[in-house]
Amino acid sequence: MKKRTRSYIIAGVLACCLGTIAERSVAQGIHFSQYYNAPMLLNPANTSLMSDKDFRLGGNYRSQWSSIVPYNTFSAYGDFQVARNHDYSNWLGIGGAIFNDKAGDGELSLTRFEGCMAYHLSLSEVSMISGGVSVGYSQRSLNFNKLSYGMQWDGFRFDPTKLNGEKDGIIKTNFIDVGAGVNYAFFPNEAVYFKVGAGVAHVNQPTETFYNSTTGNNAGENKLSMRPTLNIDAQLRINEVFVLNPSLYFTYQAKSYQAVAGGLGMFYLGGPKERPTQLILGAYHRVMESVIAVAGMEYANTKLMFSYDYTVSSLSVENKGNGAFEMSVIYQGLYGQMGSRRTINCPRF
Repeated sequence: MKKRTRSYIIAGVLACCLGTIAERSVAQGIHFSQYYNAPMLLNPANTSLMSDKDFRLGGNYRSQWSSIVPYNTFSAYGDFQVARNHDYSNWLGIGGAIFNDKAGDGELSLTRFEGCMAYHLSLSEVSMISGGVSVGYSQRSLNFNKLSYGMQWDGFRFDPTKLNGEKDGIIKTNFIDVGAGVNYAFFPNEAVYFKVGAGVAHVNQPTETFYNSTTGNNAGENKLSMRPTLNIDAQLRINEVFVLNPSLYFTYQAKSYQAVAGGLGMFYLGGPKERPTQLILGAYHRVMESVIAVAGMEYANTKLMFSYDYTVSSLSVENKGNGAFEMSVIYQGLYGQMGSRRTINCPRF
């Protein structure tokens, strides 16, 4: 009986939290632990930023908090290079992506279509700068009929037949979202690649609310605050069979922040340089939240990676240490003939 009562209390708290999300539009944004495998979500300046390939197709899937209220996210994207100069050292990149996530008993969901564009300019044979923008259309929905409220608690259980004092059915809201970013890459030789990128999401601070409160004193509470991001990563060839890929990611929005640090190790197993077979292993730490283990393979220009977030924060008490499972797949190829025409010394690991 105690366990059931505790479960009802937890459900009530979560329902109240979801109600607050609906009213104040404070919802978890789309994010992946494998942020490096969601390039345009990380920074629109990453659109078509590829060294020896000219198009890319990819997808991500994340299942989070399955022992409490499931939070599922997926994305699919593609980008390619166009308008390249004669030696393929400068080019324009165009890409598109679709994102969807769904959380909780109230099926709070977000569907987003996004277009990205970036230009990549070689400063020299060993450095490059990139700038990009993104424009997205987002729709968020919530099913109020699947939520429980304090007014429906009869002392023993939640009675869904009781009036809840809230809206009925599925309600939706939509908005246009704009982002921008820049990258600087430095690759002095075939063994070293270094990149630092910065971006800002919600540049236009769109209004996101299920209620008609876009005017008046509380209008600002429904605007999405701008979210700056910083990403630093490197690829270091230690020897002929091992490449180290350290990485740092930081972002903040309003009073919340997220910091992730770690890296991948890529072990060469065979194959030609342009189509290597590699084993990928790594670990990351999301500060004050989780430890992330990563494993994957690359074969025939296709990379398949899996990761698991193990919760180390206080939330681990309720989710029994269960965090999030994530999977990503990326394929890179050629639709043009770049060959030796690219003159910049951008390494391929």
